[in-house]
Amino acid sequence: MNIDTSVINNINSNTSTAGLSTRQSAELRESFMTLLITQLQNQDPLNPMENSEMTSQLAQINTVSGIEELNATLNGITQQMDAAQTLQAAGLIDKAVLVPGNNVMVSVDPDNGSYATPFGIELDAPAEQVEVTVTSQSGEVVYTKELGRVAAGVESFSWGGMTNGGEAVPEGAYRVNFKATDAEGELLESRALNYALVQGVSPGAGGSDVRLDLGAIYGQVTLDQIKQIL
Repeated sequence: MNIDTSVINNINSNTSTAGLSTRQSAELRESFMTLLITQLQNQDPLNPMENSEMTSQLAQINTVSGIEELNATLNGITQQMDAAQTLQAAGLIDKAVLVPGNNVMVSVDPDNGSYATPFGIELDAPAEQVEVTVTSQSGEVVYTKELGRVAAGVESFSWGGMTNGGEAVPEGAYRVNFKATDAEGELLESRALNYALVQGVSPGAGGSDVRLDLGAIYGQVTLDQIKQIL
């Protein structure tokens, strides 16, 4: 006479998928031991349970305890990783970063002239030639420049807020676009990056999915969207 394997399977399934509290786990083990003792007391004296059968059934209930302890360990590790991610994100507050986007902001100071926020490009492969174009909100081209060779990865650039003719552009928002080509003149995939200032950190539920607050203009981004810290 063996304990129905469906009982064991049900125990293991509940433990692995939903997780058990310490009290629930203790109750399951107590119920299992009660069944096992009842089985031993009522077994056929002429056909007693083999030691191997008892060892196998004890091993199955130990599996329940093992899964419970493993789940607890994994939960602890996850919580530590979430806490570390939050601390890492908090270290970026007041830091300037490059994130996906093509916005460039220009401010004009009577004493110091025009200032434009930095921008950048992300390339999957090295480019033989990269051309940058800055346009106004209406689509008018105000500045172009050939940057030459650019390595794969992330590169940041600056613009003085001047047209190609040397005139200061009006204060406001502009857009930057890139055209990257390889040695054969074939277009390469490129992604524009814009400047932003990290203003705060918003941890998600349980500390996971940490998001960085970049203000009203750029909203929130995740850590993996930070392409470069300036």
